[in-house]
Amino acid sequence: MFDALEISLQYLEKLTPVEAKIRRHSAGLAKQLAEASDSIALNLGEGRLRRAGDRRHHYDIAAGSASEATVALRVAVARGLVTRDDVLEVEVLLDRVRAMLFRLTR
Repeated sequence: MFDALEISLQYLEKLTPVEAKIRRHSAGLAKQLAEASDSIALNLGEGRLRRAGDRRHHYDIAAGSASEATVALRVAVARGLVTRDDVLEVEVLLDRVRAMLFRLTR
């Protein structure tokens, strides 16, 4: 089992209702959040079966997408589209994924 991928999938499950709430107020932000979040899992999945530099490239993309998703959630909170409590559990999982990606890209 590839822990980073498994945690990213848990993150996606928890994100779904939060994303729906954001979408009611900002379809564009929700779409960007969804695409960045999907990219995390997809690049982890692809990268784990690649070799050397190509593997690192996919993990770098996943890390960038994780950063983008983090900022999208912060924007949603800052704009009052969701509350801090709405995103707390999601951010905990996303933080774990970012930490794992940090290790995978160093």
